[in-house]
Amino acid sequence: MPPTSRPLRKLGFLTIGLFDAADPRRGHESTLEIIELGERLGFDSAWVRHRHLQYGISSPVAVLAAASQRTHRIELGTAVIPLGWENPLRLAEDLATVDLLSGGRLNPGVSVGPPMHYEQVKDALYPDTADAEEFGYERVRRLLDFVRGKPATDFSGVEGFEVFSDRVQPHSPGLGRRLWYGGGSLGSARWAGEHGMNFLTSSVVKAEDPEGPTDFAEIQLSHIRAFRAAHPDGEEARVSQGLVVIPTDSASPEQRAKYEEFAAKRAPRTASPQGPARLMFAPDLVGTSQEIAERLDAHAAFREVDEVAFALPFTFEHEDYVQILTDMATKLGPALGRQPGA
Repeated sequence: MPPTSRPLRKLGFLTIGLFDAADPRRGHESTLEIIELGERLGFDSAWVRHRHLQYGISSPVAVLAAASQRTHRIELGTAVIPLGWENPLRLAEDLATVDLLSGGRLNPGVSVGPPMHYEQVKDALYPDTADAEEFGYERVRRLLDFVRGKPATDFSGVEGFEVFSDRVQPHSPGLGRRLWYGGGSLGSARWAGEHGMNFLTSSVVKAEDPEGPTDFAEIQLSHIRAFRAAHPDGEEARVSQGLVVIPTDSASPEQRAKYEEFAAKRAPRTASPQGPARLMFAPDLVGTSQEIAERLDAHAAFREVDEVAFALPFTFEHEDYVQILTDMATKLGPALGRQPGA
């Protein structure tokens, strides 16, 4: 086992859930089959990515509702739901409903900011209120309040034959402690900690200080430490890391070549901050499980976490995901010191 400061406790994976426009059901079925496979392989969690007006999962809560009825143990998460597209009260109702149906296994991850291509979609999304919508942390705070059971209205009681509640129904006890914030900036990390959320950190962070470090791991480490410093639980606050990891132990020569080509095409963007937001991308990790474990052992931010949701590359075939997940569970997890069921 690599000498990490925090032995790996929870092994998860993230899938984007792509589909063919001519046959969307097949793509969604593939996603559900991958989640079922993850449970059989002993993964602790499965996460789905959110995409609007694209050929990916536009309704992760609905997909996870289906997954909750086809699995029994694995935790189910979203990484992440962009709240700019959502009404927090309605989303709180859906999340609580699915959490109850799953037996308390839902881990909703959310983020803030205007919807992607907002100028092109705002008239369809918010035809009457586009210029008045607020897309910052206040939207998350409203969701947190609704999920945690704070009143949504000053009216409750009986009206005729109907009974009304002043808080979102159903209420799922415990869900409020399983809400995650997906952040790539120092401010987001602190805000999530101050509000008692869990923190999802991925393969993208912001190098916000032009004079500061541009080492991905160093920046990510600063976010993790800022989050825990602000969180009521301190060092025990939950953080999950989501790098792109592709073990090749049982891969065919053709698969290995495809994986290496995928990583090589994406490597140039990891060399320096990208665009006005100064985004830093982590390199994709491709190799045997032992090689990947050694690279993670050298990753400063990985040494600070005991939960991961390794991201599956998009555009690969179903059979590729089966091979990658199998190697993750049977080879990489043990190489990282994970003990299933511990």
